[in-house]
Amino acid sequence: MRSTLKMMGNLQIKEEKVKADTNGVIKTSATAEKTDDEEKEDRAAQSLLNKLIRSNLVDNTNQVEVLQRDPNSPLYSVKSFEELRLKPQLLQGVYAMGFNRPSKIQENALPMMLAEPPQNLIAQSQSGTGKTAAFVLAMLSRVQPAERYPQCLCLSPTYELALQTGKVIEQMGKFHPELKLAYAVRGNKLERGQKISEHIVIGTPGTVLDWCAKLKFIDPKKIKVFVLDEADVMIATQGHQDQSIRIQRMLPRNCQMLLFSATFEDSVWKFAQKVVPDPNIIKLKREEETLDTIKQYYVLCNNRDEKFQALCNLYGAITIAQAMIFCHTRKTASWLAAELSKEGHQVALLSGEMMVEQRAAVIERFREGKEKVLVTTNVCARGIDVEQVSVVINFDLPVDKDGNPDNETYLHRIGRTGRFGKRGLAVNMVDSKHSMNILNRIQEHFNKKIERLDTDDLDEIEKIAN
Repeated sequence: MRSTLKMMGNLQIKEEKVKADTNGVIKTSATAEKTDDEEKEDRAAQSLLNKLIRSNLVDNTNQVEVLQRDPNSPLYSVKSFEELRLKPQLLQGVYAMGFNRPSKIQENALPMMLAEPPQNLIAQSQSGTGKTAAFVLAMLSRVQPAERYPQCLCLSPTYELALQTGKVIEQMGKFHPELKLAYAVRGNKLERGQKISEHIVIGTPGTVLDWCAKLKFIDPKKIKVFVLDEADVMIATQGHQDQSIRIQRMLPRNCQMLLFSATFEDSVWKFAQKVVPDPNIIKLKREEETLDTIKQYYVLCNNRDEKFQALCNLYGAITIAQAMIFCHTRKTASWLAAELSKEGHQVALLSGEMMVEQRAAVIERFREGKEKVLVTTNVCARGIDVEQVSVVINFDLPVDKDGNPDNETYLHRIGRTGRFGKRGLAVNMVDSKHSMNILNRIQEHFNKKIERLDTDDLDEIEKIAN
């Protein structure tokens, strides 16, 4: 498997923080800086981060729900890759990547993706479930190496995510040296009028659209498989949705369409239905998170300094296990991490100002137990699972943009401490009438009493820690 990326300049994305605009144009972090108040969930960065920190597949406990286009056709699922009757070189590539048996999503999705005649698919799949490997396998299975033109097209929301998918294609296709891959990303300059001979093209919507429509590097009528990855990230970027639909409309009727998304809110559904006709659908039934195994407390303070002092009093008790401390803004998170360090405490800071690769390194150290305490904002920690976390401290209570309690975020934050049947501990810092009101509304919402904790009483701290 050889990849073609005739990029101008250095391809090392670790050199600087890059962001892609609608056409995959790369911008440095200086132009992409956000203020604390404007800090929003950067879905593309989050997705890339999850790819970087996953060393293996997540053991997903969600139930898979399959809705077939034709309810009368038999529903197949596989328990081994051998059952799929793959080409030997592909099976070799799958095993070389460390996949021993299909993940839950792969069990159901692969028979549909590899069926003859090809079937369309809309699938919900979180990071770490083997989704990329599944659609890469589908693309590699359909390619005829003797035909020297693009046969598979994969859209990714950003340059960096395209490179991540490209890595999987290269790894899985390494025993297929005749298969070629090209990246349609802005900055990959090709001569006007030339046709691409690579079998698989992966890129961002703006550049792919240019290559198909304006520059005619790709003949869209010859595409056999069209993959739209990270649909929820895609539609969050202005312009990507329209560009993706325009590309899809150029493809032949018998082209196989595969769309993947981590979430399925209404906007994603509408988009998916425009892009994928007559689909099979795979959804994950969401597991109810529970607060039953988590002890919840609050600490009454008058200001930020008192909250810090209470945290220092708690510190010895919480570092028995691993703890996460949540702040509302980057500014507070940076201040808190610096103050804790001054007191001689070892803490790690996860901030949106960091490059994605730096964030991945921080999470890896925390996961390995090299740091016991992670200070972070809500945005950075979304989607990150560290099994050993048994204490969560809300230095700031979670609120939405209107200042109301964000109950879902509260559940996600503290829910991570009580996973896998473990007992967890959550401590909430309250420093005003307003934050006490927020806490009371959270108690009402979950119908769970949150006990008051006196952090000057060492016996009480000892008690909650055990």
